[in-house]
Amino acid sequence: MKIETKCLHSGYEPKNGEPRVVPIVQSTTYKFDSCEHVAQLFDKPTEFMYSRFANPTCDAVEKKIADLEGGVGCMLTSSGQAASLLSILNVCSAGDSFIASSSIYGGTINLFGFTLKKLGIECIWVDVDADYDTIMKAFKPNTKAVFGETLANPALTVFDFETWAKAAHAHHVPLIIDNTFATPYLCRPFEWGADIVVHSTTKYMDGHAVQGGGAIVDSGKFDWVAAHKATGHFADFVEPDESYHGLIYTKEFGSAAYIIKARTQLMRDFGCYPSAHSAFLLNLGLETLPVRMKQYCENALTVAKHFKASDKIASVTYPGLPDDKYYERAKKYLPLGCCGVITISIKGGRSAAVRFMDALHLASDEVHVADIRTCVLHPASSTHRQLTDEQLVAAGIDGGMVRFSCGLENVTDIIEDIDKGLAAI
Repeated sequence: MKIETKCLHSGYEPKNGEPRVVPIVQSTTYKFDSCEHVAQLFDKPTEFMYSRFANPTCDAVEKKIADLEGGVGCMLTSSGQAASLLSILNVCSAGDSFIASSSIYGGTINLFGFTLKKLGIECIWVDVDADYDTIMKAFKPNTKAVFGETLANPALTVFDFETWAKAAHAHHVPLIIDNTFATPYLCRPFEWGADIVVHSTTKYMDGHAVQGGGAIVDSGKFDWVAAHKATGHFADFVEPDESYHGLIYTKEFGSAAYIIKARTQLMRDFGCYPSAHSAFLLNLGLETLPVRMKQYCENALTVAKHFKASDKIASVTYPGLPDDKYYERAKKYLPLGCCGVITISIKGGRSAAVRFMDALHLASDEVHVADIRTCVLHPASSTHRQLTDEQLVAAGIDGGMVRFSCGLENVTDIIEDIDKGLAAI
């Protein structure tokens, strides 16, 4: 099936007389006929047994997202931050390191640079545009993964998958990609060498600003056994898990070892699983994802061109513009479009940006992005407020920067609202 069809039909196929729409299974527990049955599940988890691990409604949505990305399995989480955290903790422990592009979401920068540091895990920052040799030099003997973002939030840098994947695989470690802004409709990182994908499903996948959530998708392509033999890393995958009765993930689950380990170890212990109702709402968003993404991209390109024509705008960053630094890379990795988010820098810095935003009426000033309604945010004052001046520069953020997220309103109305904001500067 093509992706438009998968968004409607993957993950759930009702049998004769069953509900056509994915049902909400609002239960935390499941009944079994014997103690032996339950005991077997605690030796090898293959069925629903408790909704901190899995739930039938969530399971249907997980299968759909895995199919959309082209992976062997998916695990939903309660937020995108939880997905990013667990994606790293599934391969790194205290004393390990991993490499991350310096151009990623501000909340992830704080998570990686501060919180994980407290847990004894080092994040090695590398410029998103670094060449292969520079990336290779950043690796340490204890480096266990590489992390990047398809379209960075809010810098809108476009990740060079093939260069980073080549470096990661040369060192026998997985490449983890945050694909939130692109969604699998615009880009499928597994096709370009990524091994693991994470999402904040709160954004375009949900699309309606009604539930927070995240997802981790396993490509099933990374060879954990071969990597362990080459480096000694990833013993947790190939040796008995004493916290789960000696289960060996690669032996029992093969290509799905990563995502099963994440569920049985990390979701068991952290418990950041979404509710069935949240998954139901997420599924409604996924069903219209292709239709919405097309319109987001169309509106954003029109709005980006309008910003470019204003003498009050210092710069416009949108990879869909021919003069954008990442235009050629976007044509390669994002041929269907570059999402609905535009980053602008307003002349006059922070005060001018604030005047512009406060004069808007249609566009909401809110701590959100990738909504069906147009919204704006001042990153330096909000999502990236905890970053140092040096980190702000590394993330491509200045005081005049405004993240403008085009919604699905008529683009003429969006532009009229923009003109009101520009008139206030």
